[in-house]
Amino acid sequence: MKSIKERKSLIDKANKKLSISKQCELLNLKRSSVYYRSNGESDLNLELMRLMDEHYLEHPYKGAEQMYKWLIRAKKYAVSKNRIERLYYRVMGLRSIQPGPHTSKRCKAHKVYPYLLRELSANRPNHVWATDITY
Repeated sequence: MKSIKERKSLIDKANKKLSISKQCELLNLKRSSVYYRSNGESDLNLELMRLMDEHYLEHPYKGAEQMYKWLIRAKKYAVSKNRIERLYYRVMGLRSIQPGPHTSKRCKAHKVYPYLLRELSANRPNHVWATDITY
């Protein structure tokens, strides 16, 4: 099935044979979506996005929170953290390039204990007990 944007492009407002209501019904669209016009971003948001874009090119490891702190301290903008997160993640689609936590990599310094039950077959109840101490 086509997206709403693609289906909206199929609406012909100059069509004399099919009304907009009927076209929306045939395309399974709500009529209000045909008439809706986005206000776009405010001038302040455009300015913030420009600054964040320039700063991101030099510091791609910074996330939205660090970008927010930079805008507050260095550029003296009085904006909310929620606004910066929305612009950074949803509108601009930016992501920091920091590596993840690497939780599944083993530490070479830690001792590796042998698996003592490798040759044993557990073939009756209460033959082998185990516990998991990991959290």
